[in-house]
Amino acid sequence: MTFDELYMKAKSVIYSRKLSEYASAGGVGAAILSESGKIYTGVCIDTACSMGFCAEHAAAATMITQGENRVLKMIAIGSDGNIMPPCGRCREFISQIHDDNLKTEVMVENGLIVTLKELLPYDWR
Repeated sequence: MTFDELYMKAKSVIYSRKLSEYASAGGVGAAILSESGKIYTGVCIDTACSMGFCAEHAAAATMITQGENRVLKMIAIGSDGNIMPPCGRCREFISQIHDDNLKTEVMVENGLIVTLKELLPYDWR
């Protein structure tokens, strides 16, 4: 599975919409390639009280629901089509759900792929 394919999967779930007066969703899409070769996608949910979550969290939650927790590759795409690096919360979350996830390849911008470990250079563990 290439990052170009993951990009297209993440982009395919982007659909910005208002959920209510206080919440919106779908402005960012993410795709995760699991150890089994399955791709899990998710979108962000933004709320007025900051209790929403990122697209990477949504994709990871679906993956965990399906019994997996090892991430080989991941990417997030904004509604403008630009690649977005994961926020600190997402970096930490993904790193903790499997011992080998620090080896996860993450596309942080077009043509630049780094490991999660490189995004967490001073990890607390």
